[in-house]
Amino acid sequence: MAIISYLTESGEEWIVRPDTPLPVEVLNRSGIPLTTKQTTSETLLVVTTTVTDTTNRDLRGSTDIETRTLTGCGQYRKLVWFYFRTESAATSYRVLARVIDENGMPLATGWQQLVSGTLPGGANTWGRIDIPIDIEGFYDQYRIEVWRTSGENYTLRSKLIGVR
Repeated sequence: MAIISYLTESGEEWIVRPDTPLPVEVLNRSGIPLTTKQTTSETLLVVTTTVTDTTNRDLRGSTDIETRTLTGCGQYRKLVWFYFRTESAATSYRVLARVIDENGMPLATGWQQLVSGTLPGGANTWGRIDIPIDIEGFYDQYRIEVWRTSGENYTLRSKLIGVR
């Protein structure tokens, strides 16, 4: 069994244990200490979607505008959407969000649109979209819709990660 210990500035030897961890200080190139923030993330959804010309279809295939793609996301400051597209067909997307009350019901019908645009990338390419892009999220529910505006139907493989 190996014992790890270190000397404090006063010359005292400390054994590394769960209650006395090894002190770590992160420095930049100039030797200035950097603050570190622990970030945890969790996989929320992995799904394969057939992208068609049907608008209002979310990543799970639902065309019911009130159906959420993700729920229980209020603890995350942002989501990261990784995707792999098999074709280069022009594809539009939009990300909608809302909050719920203490009974799990949306505060009102409808959604707040966070972002919309054309899905970047061509055939057989990876992509990443941060949601929301310029603010912190903490929304309870999200709806992510994709539809092609030209070309043929294709397969879109997605993974959504929640970041605290």
